Amino acid sequence: MKKIDIKLLNTICKTPGAPGFEKPIRDFILSKVKDLADEVSTDNMGNITALKKGKSRKKVMVAAHMDEIGFIVTHINDEGYIHFHTLGGFDPKTLTAQRVIVHGKKDVIGVMGAKPIHIMSPEERTKTPKIHDYYIDLGLPVEEVKKIIKIGDPITRERELIEMGDCINCKSLDNRISVYILIETLKKVKDMPFDLYAVFTVQEEIGIRGASVATQEIQPDFGICLDTTIAFDTPGAAAHNKITKLGKGTAIKIMDSKTVCDYRMVEFMKQLADKNKITWQPEILTAGGTDTSALQQMTAGGSIAGAISIPTRNIHQVIEMVHKMDVINSVSLLTLSLENLDQYDWSH
Repeated sequence: MKKIDIKLLNTICKTPGAPGFEKPIRDFILSKVKDLADEVSTDNMGNITALKKGKSRKKVMVAAHMDEIGFIVTHINDEGYIHFHTLGGFDPKTLTAQRVIVHGKKDVIGVMGAKPIHIMSPEERTKTPKIHDYYIDLGLPVEEVKKIIKIGDPITRERELIEMGDCINCKSLDNRISVYILIETLKKVKDMPFDLYAVFTVQEEIGIRGASVATQEIQPDFGICLDTTIAFDTPGAAAHNKITKLGKGTAIKIMDSKTVCDYRMVEFMKQLADKNKITWQPEILTAGGTDTSALQQMTAGGSIAGAISIPTRNIHQVIEMVHKMDVINSVSLLTLSLENLDQYDWSH
C-alpha cells in the first residue's frame, strides 16, 4: 500500500454514527465490504461481521469500532435551544465555538453556545467550563425546532477532512481511521490460514458493548483490535507522557487500562514488523480502554489477543490528526499478521 484513498476515508469520517445510532455508517460500510468477504452479516446489536474463510477452522477476530463520540437531545426549551447529554468522553472546553449536526426528521446544523466572556464575572472566567454550561442553537424558532427535532435524537460533530503536510486532520478519526484500515486490509489479505472475522463494532465509546456481544458469538481463538491511541508528542509534553509519536510507525499495544495484551501476540507482531521492515513503536496506554478487552475476555477460555494502534493527536476533538505513513504501516502489519498466524509457536 503506497498511498491513502482520501476520498474513501473522507466519506467514512463524515458519515454520522453516534453510539447506538450507527445505521448511516453501518449502511456505508456494508456497501464497501459486501464483495470483499465470503459472508457478511449484521447482528441484533448492529455489529457488522465480514467472514473471509481460511484453510483452518480456527478463528481470528479483528475489531474496529464504527461509532463516534456524539450527543443525544434531552430537552428543547421554550426558546428552541437544545440541551443534550454526551455519548462518549468529552473535554468540555473543546465544545466552544463548534458546529454540530442534529439528526432529526432531517439533518439540521447547530452551534454550541455558552455564556459570552464579556458578561462573565471574574470568578466565572477562571472556572473550567462544564458540559451543562453549553446549549445548541439551531437558529430557528421553537415551533420549527419541535417539528424537526425530538427528545432522543442523536447529534454528531461537523468538521471537514483536510490534508496537512504528511498528516490527515478531521473529526472522528477515532475510530474511523481503523474502519478504513480494516476495509483496506480486506482488499489486500490473501491465503488466510484461519477464518477471518472482520467485525465493525458498535457502542465502543460508551462501554465496549458491541465487541462484547460479537466476541461471545464468534468465540475467536485470536483477537486483534484496531483503534487510535494518544500521541501527546507536542510542546510541553514530558517524554514519559507522550505514549506514541506521529510518524514513528504503527503502534503495537502492550497494555491499556482494560487489557494487558497477550505477550505472545505482542512478540509475534514485533518480530513480523522487524522482519518486514515495518516501522513500529510500543504503546502503553495507562488510561482508556479499547475493544481489545472484549476480544480477550468475552470468550470461553479467553483468546490470544493484542492490538494495532494508530497514533493520533488531539483525540476526542474535531481536529484529530494521524500521519499517513503510520496508517500505511498499520495496514501492512495487520495484513501480514493475518497471513502469518500459523507461522508462530503459540505454545510457549
